[in-house]
Amino acid sequence: MKFFIDTADLDEIAEAKSWGCLAGVTTNPSLYARTGGKLADFEPHMLKIAELCEGLPVSAESTATTAEGMIEEGRRLAGLAPNIVVKLPVCEAGLAACRALADEGVRINMTLVFSAPQALLAANAGARYISPFVGRFDDIAQDGISQLADVVACVKNYDWAGRNVDGEVEIITASVRTPNHVTQAALLGADIATVPFAALKKCVRHPLTDQGLASFEADWKKVVEQA
Repeated sequence: MKFFIDTADLDEIAEAKSWGCLAGVTTNPSLYARTGGKLADFEPHMLKIAELCEGLPVSAESTATTAEGMIEEGRRLAGLAPNIVVKLPVCEAGLAACRALADEGVRINMTLVFSAPQALLAANAGARYISPFVGRFDDIAQDGISQLADVVACVKNYDWAGRNVDGEVEIITASVRTPNHVTQAALLGADIATVPFAALKKCVRHPLTDQGLASFEADWKKVVEQA
């Protein structure tokens, strides 16, 4: 499984990238607003992220609500940098825009996916990435992992050659809240987990690791003092 970071914060991206295991970024205007950014500056900020993550896919979400608007904005976002992926919502307009942009060679991340039929429609429309949400099911006391399992099984059952620019579809587990979400997604065979920075740090740390590090430091200090 590959790890993306779900943020618009340049410092968080830079730190995660320094760990040597970051494979991409997903973001949207709402995440950018949390950093104090304004919608008018969203596209220049996406360019900064794309430059910071050269060679890694960076999903930038359209704010348009019509197919025509999504296509226009998608072209503009994709034109910012070669590693920009245009993120669109699963809906009638989003599917139409996905097909049009995919036919032009634009990579699309179809988001707000909550069911296997939505995922299959997105793949048929030319999505390069499909982002089923897990945590939001937990918010309404439903099992997001079982929904993810359906998406993975259905999408992986088919060959998507010729449907998009790369001829493959990768499933991004989104709305990840806990390391267990990552574990379960990996066991199911999801390709990617996109994780907020705070949750990503939780994936790095473990209480037993912390104890082991503390013990090592204490033992090493004794060795140094005795030398």
